[in-house]
Amino acid sequence: MQIADKYSPQETEQKWYDFWLENKYFHSEPDDRPPYTIVIPPPNVTGILHMGHMLNNTIQDVLVRRARMQGFNACWVPGTDHASIATEAKVVAKLKSEGISKKDITREEFLKHAWEWKEKYGGTILDQLKKLGCSCDWDRTRFTLEDNLSQSVIKVFVNLYNKGLIYRGYKVVNWDPEAQTNISDEEVIFKEQNGKLYYLKYKIEGTEDFLTVATTRPETIFGDVAVCVNPNDERYSHLKGKNVIVPIVGRVVPIIEDDYVDIEFGTGALKITPAHDINDYEIGQRHGLPIIDSMDNDAVLNEHGMHYEGQGRFTVRKEIAKELEKKDLLLKAEDYVNKVGTSERTGAVIEPKISVQWFLKMSEMAKPALDVVMDDKIKFHPEKFKNTYRHWMENVHDWNISRQLWWGQQIPAFYYGTGENEFVVAENIEDALVLAKEKTNNQQLTTDNLK
Repeated sequence: MQIADKYSPQETEQKWYDFWLENKYFHSEPDDRPPYTIVIPPPNVTGILHMGHMLNNTIQDVLVRRARMQGFNACWVPGTDHASIATEAKVVAKLKSEGISKKDITREEFLKHAWEWKEKYGGTILDQLKKLGCSCDWDRTRFTLEDNLSQSVIKVFVNLYNKGLIYRGYKVVNWDPEAQTNISDEEVIFKEQNGKLYYLKYKIEGTEDFLTVATTRPETIFGDVAVCVNPNDERYSHLKGKNVIVPIVGRVVPIIEDDYVDIEFGTGALKITPAHDINDYEIGQRHGLPIIDSMDNDAVLNEHGMHYEGQGRFTVRKEIAKELEKKDLLLKAEDYVNKVGTSERTGAVIEPKISVQWFLKMSEMAKPALDVVMDDKIKFHPEKFKNTYRHWMENVHDWNISRQLWWGQQIPAFYYGTGENEFVVAENIEDALVLAKEKTNNQQLTTDNLK
């Protein structure tokens, strides 16, 4: 046999991979051998492999092949994640290129387009895994929106809700006004942008004096409910217990004290807008302040924006600066480089926004996960990451698990009215009807009353 002058990986690798598949060397059936199973962290169905996939899947492949040679019944289960936001963003973009707006079609019509997109493009990443030589049991390939997997998600949701670990409530979220959904902290990309730091004059009630407050977002003054200073800042000790008047808005708000305020930033006085800033929200919760949401889901000023109602946030920022200057309520505006949160999927500037969402209580979930590591039942390599993990588990906050999307798992909440708590959680509409009748004591309810 003549050996080729140059090695051709395409011919050799494909030949032997096909041979392995034809002989089902990667397939697993339950038998008397000890099992060794890995479920692949499912890559996004929209995606293509990057170096992180290369590293992670190579490690998995090494472990599975080693176990196979050691006599274990090794099974590596492959699959893809439906990737709600990523897929929806791509389908929306595709429809837009065809002159179709998501707002003009029904959810059912949109899902038809989404499934068509998934069938056409969804297999790319699995083909790439095969090119890597991954020894997955391809007969067991799964997709996270399959009926039986979706049913499992619903069952777990209902179980956690009934245990009191899932709840519905108001909190500030990362709102993407283009995708029309909230997104996780990990999906917010911070980018440096040139902007302005505006020094606004808040008149002290009952005097002709002013308190100067620095902000990069003057368009949010319509949601101001307080001005906050550090209790250790002697410059403002004489203002304790006094009120100021929000410029243009005319609203009288209190001057409060909180250790969060950085004495060195700006003037050391912070305007508190709980509906549009997570830190302001937390300060507001500590001090029992009201919440005024001055923007709609498109990041357009609503009725609280007074004469700016119906205008976008960035337009208002420019216009309100002019009005403040005209009314001698703007001390100065300095050039300022700010880190602005943007959406990983759409590129839109994120709007911190108060919103009603669903949350999973994480403290109770984190404790057993931490205990098994601290007791060395699960060990980290290198061991130094044990402390990193401990820091994560001891500093968890409730997980926002809801999204305003059409593609993905639907929350199994059935509403029988318009009130905040007029809903029940159940695996199906028949069970929901039973619960709704019990909750309302109305035996005349039918499934037509649930939505």
